[in-house]
Amino acid sequence: MPIDTRVLMAVGIALWMPAPAVAQDIPIPSLLDRGVRGVFGGGDKEREPGAYVSPSAADLVPDAREVGAPSLRSLQRFDPIALPADPGQLRAPSIDLPGLPAYAPQNMPSQDMIRSRATLTLEARLTEDGESIPHGLIWRLFSAIPGLDGRPSLIASSESNIANFEVPTGSYILHVAFGRAGLVRRIDFTGVKTREVVVLDAGGLRLDALVSDGSEIDASKLTFDIYTDAEIESERNLVAGDVPPSKIVRLNAGTYHVVSNYGSINALVRADIRVEAGKVTDATLQHRAALMTMKLVREPGGEALADTAWSVTTASGDIVRQSVGAFPSMVLAEGEYVLIAKNRDKVYQRIFEVQSGHNVDVEVLTSSLSDAPDALIGSGD
Repeated sequence: MPIDTRVLMAVGIALWMPAPAVAQDIPIPSLLDRGVRGVFGGGDKEREPGAYVSPSAADLVPDAREVGAPSLRSLQRFDPIALPADPGQLRAPSIDLPGLPAYAPQNMPSQDMIRSRATLTLEARLTEDGESIPHGLIWRLFSAIPGLDGRPSLIASSESNIANFEVPTGSYILHVAFGRAGLVRRIDFTGVKTREVVVLDAGGLRLDALVSDGSEIDASKLTFDIYTDAEIESERNLVAGDVPPSKIVRLNAGTYHVVSNYGSINALVRADIRVEAGKVTDATLQHRAALMTMKLVREPGGEALADTAWSVTTASGDIVRQSVGAFPSMVLAEGEYVLIAKNRDKVYQRIFEVQSGHNVDVEVLTSSLSDAPDALIGSGD
């Protein structure tokens, strides 16, 4: 009887394929007994090859009740899953967590994304019945709730004359600056389009100075310092320093202590000046000082000698100024001084007087030898 080649191929493939791992527990003879011995004819039954038949999946799957799985029936309710008898196997391992702060912000979307926003319009004036300030304003809007560092967080800022902030409903801290003038105010915004007017109650101060005879002072040698008013000088706070003459300084209305500096030595004038709201206050201070130029010459009107060290002292011997040069210039307050010059290990001396408004050259002759010690002669400016 001819053998069908398709049967031979099926048998060969079945013999060549490795058996799955689950087949290791099945006895080999039982598999051979299930073979198709009639295909190859007679022979030894123990050596007759047989086709591999995979065991049924139902034979390999353990009983569902052994693993605590629910039965394969239509569930009418949620059946509990059986747990192992030993509860110690389910004990969660201990976890060493780092210390957490007392407060941790929630990682949630900002409420500003869901709040409706409206326009808060702010306008500033110097006085209640004055006009709107056209320029020079700086607006800063802070949250009324401080941050984790204890400081209020900046919400928005503007440098327009009229500020428009689109912010949600809430409370805010407003700071508006106009030069050295400023104001801090709390604003409770209801969410409705609102226009608020802020009154700064501020004005301006313009300073200048002259000498006692009415002559003008070189602007490059004149500066002003503005302090808050206080009875004790150590309690005064600096508001503006090194202010040039004729410059308008914007200040809150009130009284200020002004110091005028003519030069950088001892020509100082102090005055208390009151600033009125909505006005520019002009103040001119008067100095009693003069500009002096020092020269060391061999004869009156002669050429100044270079590499000369100078020392200016009061009549009591207190050092006022030290300098080095052929002809240094300095502004000194009215009074009597001693001028000492040192050149080539020789010391020269002269007493001179400063008269307010008289800018002159002070000449020291080389014939005016001095017995003053060298310690009075400085080598620096």
